[in-house]
Amino acid sequence: MSNARRLLAFALAGALLVQACGVAAGAAVVGSGAPAGADATAGADADAADAERTAGRANATTPRVLAVYPNPVAADDAGEFVAVRGGDVPNLTLSDGEDVFAVPRRQSVVVLSSDPNATRAVTPHPVVRADLSLSNAGERLVLRRNGTVVHTVAYEDAPESDRWNVSADRWTPLGLDLRPPVATGPADATAFVLPDAPDAVAETLRSAEDRLLLAGYTLSSDRVTDALVAAHRRGVRVRVLVEGGPVGGVSRRQAAALDRLNRAGVPVAVVDGPDATFAYHHAKYAVVDDRSLVLTENWKPAGTGGRDSRGWGVRVASARTADELAAVFEADSTGRGVVSWASYRRHGTFVADPPPNATYPTRIEPAPVRATAVRVLTAPGNAGEATIRRLDGADERISVVNPRIDPDGRFFAALVRAARRGVSVRLLLSNAWYDAEENERVVARVRDLRASGLPIEARIADPSGRFGKVHAKGAVVDGETVFVGSLNWNDHAATENREVVLELRGAEPAAYYRRAFERDWAAAGGGGGGRGDDGTPWLLVAGALASATLAGLVLKKTVRFER
Repeated sequence: MSNARRLLAFALAGALLVQACGVAAGAAVVGSGAPAGADATAGADADAADAERTAGRANATTPRVLAVYPNPVAADDAGEFVAVRGGDVPNLTLSDGEDVFAVPRRQSVVVLSSDPNATRAVTPHPVVRADLSLSNAGERLVLRRNGTVVHTVAYEDAPESDRWNVSADRWTPLGLDLRPPVATGPADATAFVLPDAPDAVAETLRSAEDRLLLAGYTLSSDRVTDALVAAHRRGVRVRVLVEGGPVGGVSRRQAAALDRLNRAGVPVAVVDGPDATFAYHHAKYAVVDDRSLVLTENWKPAGTGGRDSRGWGVRVASARTADELAAVFEADSTGRGVVSWASYRRHGTFVADPPPNATYPTRIEPAPVRATAVRVLTAPGNAGEATIRRLDGADERISVVNPRIDPDGRFFAALVRAARRGVSVRLLLSNAWYDAEENERVVARVRDLRASGLPIEARIADPSGRFGKVHAKGAVVDGETVFVGSLNWNDHAATENREVVLELRGAEPAAYYRRAFERDWAAAGGGGGGRGDDGTPWLLVAGALASATLAGLVLKKTVRFER
């Protein structure tokens, strides 16, 4: 299968999976995307607390169904369960549509399970036997006191190994910690873009003295590998976490890099297998002592090596931000479906992936910026919702750069809502060949919206010799808020992948990334291969080549690129 077909199939499968899982639909109670605990009851206590915060109708003693686990990865669904908060209320019963079970009187959570031994292995809460018969196709559960209904929950189409998080109103992989947005206060930061500033990444990794935690989708960069090995030899605590099933497969170059780390004694964990917590571990960040690197790019020559992709990145000097990302790393590297690289290596197959060897000028220098506030956002859980809420609160302008966007998805709908309020919206999309068909469809949709009078534009990027393709995932809202991270703007990424995004507040970071956006936007409006919202090309290819040649003649600074 070609890369284009793989990506199209991936997008379609993601959309179908989200629909099948009943995300944000199908429950009889109203909830929100609140944090859930890491045990098998999926954070029942946290779910309950969130339900009370958001609904405002219950107190800490109100009986509730907190989580339902109908489809375990086991024969005959052994171990299926329902988590209930009894609230020290007598005469509670739970009905699954076929039978009625007494709920023991307790002040906290009790778990009703068809196989208590299996369930006790994965939850600290008391477990009692109840011969449940939960349908994977859908069920309606009713909690009663003295025969009076006190809570009702319904679900549909239970995915294997997912539990229904009642307060979050969605399916969540068993054991996944749905983290809340975490505000880490103001911070000094360094803003940069790629391929212009690959040294900002390498130099940060090389400076590690105490800890270096690196999380990624892929890792095949020699320069990054060198920095990790050198740090380990200096006595730095180094850990690595990567995805085991990236689209297109694990490259031989990545296998060689991870082999080097393994031989050097650096622990490398891989998110792999059908029961993994995430569809993809797609995050791209590093914790370096009390600083954090959050990127839109992969740890490979095309990304952090400066050999191809237009990306955004930020280094934040904040112990609180670093500690929060370290907590994410710790949870993910010890979660379900995580194996050692040595174990993965024994059965893994690897593909050829020759690294790009292009070089690009530094047009946009890194810059120190002061963020008046920083928030750590993660997906699944809050990154998508937090981004959309900010778009819905925009007053003046929104500038978005993303490889692609689903024109039928929630993110695009939020941009259209903003335009209908009179907000100026601009959307810059990838020029990669495998994104061409989908992005042309978005441009056509935006062209129609603009023709109807909405202040919205979309362009496909034109590198003009400044980068290879757009891979950045970021936005600037109202000159005061920036989003930088791994989140592609589609529902699958927001609900199924592990993604990490930093929300930066302040005029300085907003001004920096807006300047970077403006340059790429202007090139797309007058470069060699881009198309605007009228669907027509702007310049002949010869003109673009001439511009690139002239830029090379006047360039005064070059950078060290990935070898």
